[in-house]
Amino acid sequence: MLHALSRFGRRRTLQTGAVLAVVLGLLAWWLLPLGERTPSGSLTFSTGVPSGVYQRYGERLEGALAKDMPEVSIKLLTSEGSQQNLARVATGVADFTIATADAVATYVRDGRPGAHLLRGCVRLYDDYVQLVVPRDSDIGSVADLRGKRVGVGQEGSGVRLVADRLLSAAGVHPKQDVTAVSAGIDTMPDRLIAGGLDAFFWSGGLPTGAVQELSQRFAIKLVPLDEALVKELQSNGGSARYYRSATIPADAYRFAQRGTSVATVAVANLLITTDRTDPAMTEAFTRTVINSRDGIGREVHAAQLVDLRTAIYTDPLEVHDGAKRYYRSVKP
Repeated sequence: MLHALSRFGRRRTLQTGAVLAVVLGLLAWWLLPLGERTPSGSLTFSTGVPSGVYQRYGERLEGALAKDMPEVSIKLLTSEGSQQNLARVATGVADFTIATADAVATYVRDGRPGAHLLRGCVRLYDDYVQLVVPRDSDIGSVADLRGKRVGVGQEGSGVRLVADRLLSAAGVHPKQDVTAVSAGIDTMPDRLIAGGLDAFFWSGGLPTGAVQELSQRFAIKLVPLDEALVKELQSNGGSARYYRSATIPADAYRFAQRGTSVATVAVANLLITTDRTDPAMTEAFTRTVINSRDGIGREVHAAQLVDLRTAIYTDPLEVHDGAKRYYRSVKP
């Protein structure tokens, strides 16, 4: 009799456990968002020129993404910069990228292909405009660039966009008054050393490795971009409202600045995708960007400035639904 009761009890316990497991499974399925799953598939991340901050950041982020999303195959594409990056993502050549807010606003304003599809994920770090000249140069302002050979970034870069605008704000026509050299940060330092350039513009996080290395092997200085010039720049309105006055700290480039801070222009960088990107993929990508900040920041200083408190402010773009879900999940 006791043996029979024991068997009955075990059977009853097993049945109850099975029912409970089914109920809990259905409850979990009902409560979790449809996109709450481990992302899989592939993604392409458009970065920047070799030796630039976008590329260095992208290379280290690739490692963090591979760890957090092991079922996703990740491909990096070097690029000329923000303008080319936006075109790639908007037209489906890449899935994620980084671009400056002014370049985004310009792309949207001009109604470029796929502009309406663009969505923001994270407000990253600021780019600082750096006008680099030999230390013994007589160039002391943007106006002094008239008649000079000036590296202005590649055609598809954010550098080209801000360089042209700064020249115009200083009363220097970017096509007629200077010899504009289309080149990236991967070649401009050597051209300056060889005498092929009198100056070059760069816009990137601080410090940019290529500028830092240049300062250690060649005597350079940074030309100040003062507040009056920035106000003139901003007076154009539109996408120029994303520029702000800023200061390059005295210790950013120790050999170039020799203990002196330099006035300049700053603009925010955004992590960007489109509304067609899977929400689960976007949520996981956003989470990795935030969580990897300190690890990447030990090698790429600009990454340390990614801040969860401001990351959601991706103006001029609407925040992607997947990124919104991440921000809701970490909201206190």
